[in-house]
Amino acid sequence: MKAVRFLAAARRELLAEVLHYNKVEVGLGVKFVRAFEQALAIAAQFPLAGSPGPAATRKVLLKDFPFSVYYLDECEELVVVAVAHHTRRPGYWVGRLK
Repeated sequence: MKAVRFLAAARRELLAEVLHYNKVEVGLGVKFVRAFEQALAIAAQFPLAGSPGPAATRKVLLKDFPFSVYYLDECEELVVVAVAHHTRRPGYWVGRLK
């Protein structure tokens, strides 16, 4: 299993969505975190299992939530680039890769 590193913007996105879902319903933020952790565990263990995304990234979907985790598969680690909603502002995060 590869180590995982977050871009600061991706970590902020994750935390913002957890806070949002906790406001929607008590405990929903925890469910979001679990779905995120499950998706990330699959990506860390099987980096090529994610679907190809823009700019040489790959993505895995979160179960029961309309989000994808976009990541780069680097030699010894996965770099989480974005925790992106499926329909809000597509591709907004691509500029982070420059």
